[in-house]
Amino acid sequence: MSTPDKKPLRVLFCVGVTQTFFDLPASGIAQVWGGVGAMLKGMNTLPGLTILGTMDDDQIMVGTSQSFPWTCYILADVDSIETVTAACNLFRVTEVGEYRLWRYLRVEARVGRELVVPV
Repeated sequence: MSTPDKKPLRVLFCVGVTQTFFDLPASGIAQVWGGVGAMLKGMNTLPGLTILGTMDDDQIMVGTSQSFPWTCYILADVDSIETVTAACNLFRVTEVGEYRLWRYLRVEARVGRELVVPV
């Protein structure tokens, strides 16, 4: 993923559920979760991106997420800003019925570096 002189970017993908998800009838929710699964599989197979972990706040957070705190998070090491952009683009192109995933979820990527604690 990275050369010895170039460390990967540490990226936190912050995902929020929009009101359109909550406006769905119960029968439409499974279709959105299918889109979320397809997006995560797509992200996990992007060259240059390694998912390190995920966290879901859905048990202690109810309702939409327009900003922090987000509904769920994906922490990843990524080789370039272009790959970060490609991962975010999965929300635009993943189909959910006649719509795209970004109708139901929003994403914001926070880009930094690994925190290394000196010993």
